[in-house]
Amino acid sequence: MIGYVIWVILALIVLGSMIRILREYERGVIFRLGRLIGVKGPGLIILIPFIDKMVRVPLRTVVMDVPPQDVITKDNVSVKVNAVVYFRVVAPDKAIVEVENYLYATSQLAQTTLRSVLGEAELDELLSQREYLNHKLQKIIDEQTDPWGIKVSAVEIKHVDLPQEMQRAMARQAEAERERRAKIINAEGEFQASTRLAEAAEILAKNPITIQLRYLQTLSEISTENASTVVFPIPIEFFKMFVAKEEKKEE
Repeated sequence: MIGYVIWVILALIVLGSMIRILREYERGVIFRLGRLIGVKGPGLIILIPFIDKMVRVPLRTVVMDVPPQDVITKDNVSVKVNAVVYFRVVAPDKAIVEVENYLYATSQLAQTTLRSVLGEAELDELLSQREYLNHKLQKIIDEQTDPWGIKVSAVEIKHVDLPQEMQRAMARQAEAERERRAKIINAEGEFQASTRLAEAAEILAKNPITIQLRYLQTLSEISTENASTVVFPIPIEFFKMFVAKEEKKEE
């Protein structure tokens, strides 16, 4: 009886070492006596006990956070930059055979590439051209990880930490830029207003009756307000009569 139990236990052990179940997003890299024989999965996998060895490889996209890196830009500004890398395994056999630990290798490659690429850019480019830099980082990392069977789909710069003195300098620059724009807008408004006034003066000079109409309109506006001042409009022709008499006396 004891022997029968032992044989059952041994059979279960052997059966357990033979059967593997892989999920839809997993693949199994099979080695037979240390030699790669192929990639299997998903579903039920049968192995030869004590001869075959299987390594599970997930195929889902990995989101890897790149820790903050000290970067000196092209214009000698020291900043801290972190990023995130999106990649997935497309060739499980290469990911296991060509590199010892593809996750660690990709992380280290992303860190060194981040420092190298951003070190060639100026601070203004780093702040204003992130899309271009993201694309450049993605292309470089993808090319270098391609022999490992890894596809890098995106690289995004998350945060750029500037020194305090640089932040203050940029704040002063932004304030000066806002003041400059305000002065330009004010000057343009004054120019447009003076242009319109000059045009209005020319029109009034050509049609004296319009001045009288303007007087009446002004009087109407004043009368609607609670004011103690009373204005009596006098036609300009009335003054012209006196001016003409004075000119004759001088002659």
